Amino acid sequence: MSKIKIAVFGCGAIAQRRHIPEYAANEHVELVAFADPKLERAEQMAETYGGKAYASYEELLKHEEVDAVSVCTPNYLHAPMTIAAANAGKHVLVEKPMACTTEEGEQMIAAARKNGVYLMVGHNQRLMPPHVKAKEILDSGKLGKVLNFRTSFGHPGPEGWSVDGAGSWFFRKEEAIMGAMGDLGVHKSDFIRYLLNDEVSEVAAFIGTLHKEGTKVDDNATCILRMKSGAIGTLVASWTQYRGGDNSTVLWCENGVMKIGTVDGDEVIVELTNGTVETYKVGAMATNEKQVPSGVIDAFVESLVTNTPPAISGEEGLSSLQVILAAFESEKTGQIVKL
Repeated sequence: MSKIKIAVFGCGAIAQRRHIPEYAANEHVELVAFADPKLERAEQMAETYGGKAYASYEELLKHEEVDAVSVCTPNYLHAPMTIAAANAGKHVLVEKPMACTTEEGEQMIAAARKNGVYLMVGHNQRLMPPHVKAKEILDSGKLGKVLNFRTSFGHPGPEGWSVDGAGSWFFRKEEAIMGAMGDLGVHKSDFIRYLLNDEVSEVAAFIGTLHKEGTKVDDNATCILRMKSGAIGTLVASWTQYRGGDNSTVLWCENGVMKIGTVDGDEVIVELTNGTVETYKVGAMATNEKQVPSGVIDAFVESLVTNTPPAISGEEGLSSLQVILAAFESEKTGQIVKL
């Protein structure tokens, strides 16, 4: 079959380190165009991977025949770019958080539906081998009901990750809209919904800027979640874990505890109340330092090749975003927010 023609909007860190190389490695894909307002970035990608460079995504859509696009831009552009691509009849993979508001998310979903194209959100936590294994174990029922959990994602912040370092859009509120919560928290709200096969019903949160000087976006958040099932737990997002960053989840269940990502080398540990301990070495989580394939690109391409709607749909992305928006609402009002 002919190859799927892909364009990438935004040629910053996530595009350079994940989307573009993973597309290039996929036999079903031809990378045909790149857009970035810093044209030299797009040119650099075109030079390395082939295809054409554009300074604007509108120009790209006007001049290129593509099947699908990846939106790898600052958060405030996710919705307009996704809607424009969907209206041009292109499938879209958008980075997280999919949007900045519920309304934007709903407009993106509507645009994809109206134009008969797929919309997928880059929530790669679901696809990491330890998380796939953890879900399989939980779904087997051997741990019984989840009663209590904590899930956490923290690292030293975008300075070391973004191609622009400390000058990154991540720190500009008008472009990022949200900080650690949009970067890391939304990954965990998505993961806990997926892992527990449950929805968040109530959120209470403390969110603040504790240490990143000169920015108005949040660098730390601690949230308390109540799930529809009644399970309660915490969700933490932090950009100030300067040593010992965390990407772990622990579930305390009727029949024991499951620890995910707490011990290097033993990615999933199950300790049952009957005394048995099982450890699973299933391969590491992706980190900023260690770019193991995210799985997102291959899943998106697989959707297109097999003509199957993506599991990590716009609707899923929106439900995960709404948890984070509710947390901001809670911080602002000092109230518990019901979803």
